[in-house]
Amino acid sequence: MTPYELLILVALIAVARVVLSVPPLVARSQGRTQTIAHEYLDPFIVAGIAAWLLITFVARTYYIPSASMVPTLEVGDVLLVDKFEYRFHAPHEGDVVVFPPPIPSPDDFIKRVIGLPGDTFRIAHGIVYRNGAPLVEPYIASRPLYDLEVRNYDIYVNDGGGWEPLDPTQANIPPRSMWTAPNRIPPNCFIMLGDNRNDSEDSHIWGFAQDAGRFDSGPRHGQTAGFTGRAFLIFWPPSQVRVLHG
Repeated sequence: MTPYELLILVALIAVARVVLSVPPLVARSQGRTQTIAHEYLDPFIVAGIAAWLLITFVARTYYIPSASMVPTLEVGDVLLVDKFEYRFHAPHEGDVVVFPPPIPSPDDFIKRVIGLPGDTFRIAHGIVYRNGAPLVEPYIASRPLYDLEVRNYDIYVNDGGGWEPLDPTQANIPPRSMWTAPNRIPPNCFIMLGDNRNDSEDSHIWGFAQDAGRFDSGPRHGQTAGFTGRAFLIFWPPSQVRVLHG
């Protein structure tokens, strides 16, 4: 249930509570309907409002629909996502994040933060280099079969057919005026990759994710960008229960 659906349900219960609590014109004392309103509907309204506040501003659940984050996350896992944390600080490298992607999708995506604003970034021979240093990535399923480099105000990818820049009409690549340097990730932009590197639709296909503002280019140009929150706990199924670390 989405926060909006929950809010509608709470509103309907509140309307029912008001209707039941209003006595008929001929009545001079509280009847059974008013008792029902006080004893049964009021707790539902309070609980519903509390749940709406919780999933809107603090945390909510997220279901894993694909294998793009295997082995960290399996299809069918259910997570808790902290929606409050990023109100106080920017995402960290290694965070597992839920976010709206810069391409059309009915659902949020979940990927790992690998490159941060201001970083130099490349992938060569299956190894990720951030600011010139190779990353140790024990969480990936296998090394990527493509090379990637942030340079010349774009993301260049070589999947075996030669180097090609991502097309700003199909990927979120900010205009040059938004970059601080031609080879550094622009402000508010992040490289997001799936742990299942060779079976993940991520930044090597659709460009940068953004934690604020509006998408600078691509199919969702001008639409609101942002990060929904950080996944911090797998709570279902029982065999997968554990805290997620960066």
